[in-house]
Amino acid sequence: MDQPIWLNEDPNLFPPTELALQEPNGLLAVGGDLSPERLMAAYSRGIFPWFDDDQPILWWTPEPRMVFKPGQVHHSKSLKKHLRKHTLSVTIDRDFEAVIQHCQQPRAGQDGTWITEEMQAAYIELHRCGIAHSVETRDAQGTLMGGFYGVGIGGIFFGESMFSLHTNASKVAITQFSDWAQTQGFALIDCQVDNPHLSTLGGELISRKQLETTISQHGASEFEHFQRLWQQMRGQCIYKSDIKRECAQQMSNGVSL
Repeated sequence: MDQPIWLNEDPNLFPPTELALQEPNGLLAVGGDLSPERLMAAYSRGIFPWFDDDQPILWWTPEPRMVFKPGQVHHSKSLKKHLRKHTLSVTIDRDFEAVIQHCQQPRAGQDGTWITEEMQAAYIELHRCGIAHSVETRDAQGTLMGGFYGVGIGGIFFGESMFSLHTNASKVAITQFSDWAQTQGFALIDCQVDNPHLSTLGGELISRKQLETTISQHGASEFEHFQRLWQQMRGQCIYKSDIKRECAQQMSNGVSL
């Protein structure tokens, strides 16, 4: 196949992923809509939308795929030092709309963003359905400093976009979420495409087939369990650095910060 397939009105129908193009890598289908039903059907197959304002909706499943194994996101020495000097917390689903709005802002050197108004509205609706989630880094006053959002399908979290308003804010969010996800039995954190920055944090490449196998093992069969977990964790804190405790420990060890 040298052209992507146009989708029909059935939100549950997608072409077999092995028909995805090699160039551009992973482009599978065009059209359809961004309804919660279609988005859930897509992510349940490892497919995600990604397009610009002047394009139709494009659906992708790249080969290979960059992922994090829960608990294996790298905690650098500089990040550990940063946490010893700042009181920061990491929360879940406390302000999804603020997170996606920050992610929508163009990065330095970019003219625009792929998070179109249509995309933003679709993921906010998906969040209201309990499927899209945000992970937020906050300062001592509770002010939002960074984070990311994505989609949860069973034991798989599909990361979409992250942002930082302060040094290391998004790194704090992903490292602490990864550690928490391991304790809760998540199977995988998907990062979609190869990215040098994510590689430095411990991201690794797996095949499309490996991803789909993991989804089949931990997606639908564990969906209800993880839906309850997300609901229970809504607005909750999963991590908080403790400067006073760190300072006391350093002083007891005879080390100055």
